[in-house]
Amino acid sequence: MEANLMLLLATAALISSGVYLMLDRAMTKMLLGILLIGNGANLLILQAGGPAGSPPVMGRETEQYGEQIADPLAQAMILTAIVIAMAMTAFILTLAYRQYRYRTADVIEDDAEDAAIKAIAATANRPGAAASAPDYDATSDPSTGKATKEGDAFGPQFFEKPVKGAQDD
Repeated sequence: MEANLMLLLATAALISSGVYLMLDRAMTKMLLGILLIGNGANLLILQAGGPAGSPPVMGRETEQYGEQIADPLAQAMILTAIVIAMAMTAFILTLAYRQYRYRTADVIEDDAEDAAIKAIAATANRPGAAASAPDYDATSDPSTGKATKEGDAFGPQFFEKPVKGAQDD
């Protein structure tokens, strides 16, 4: 199989510029990066599909290609990728519009609240892994916030008594 050098260079340029744009913090540049990567992937699939040929329909030979038939799988995959890219673009545009309505800024910043919560959790003197920690849900000391050894007071005494049914009457 012969590869078209210009299509391969165009694919490399689209994917590399798309990755560069996705690394920026502006939402519109991220959107453009995703679009460029999608188009570069489509060109790569086109190259992987093999050489051009007659339409993949029985009895539709052309003078130029004769009986050499084009690969229909690559064409179907590209059409599917175009539809997926369109849906993803619509979704990202709605996210960008929502962010603009909320903040009126296009730049995505680090979340300072997450860092503050992480710093508080590190100094709270509690076990690091939730799976290894005992259950202190409702019995933490309300004044200090520290966990107590009581755990959940949950047991058979808290279960409801059976309801009398119609057969018991």
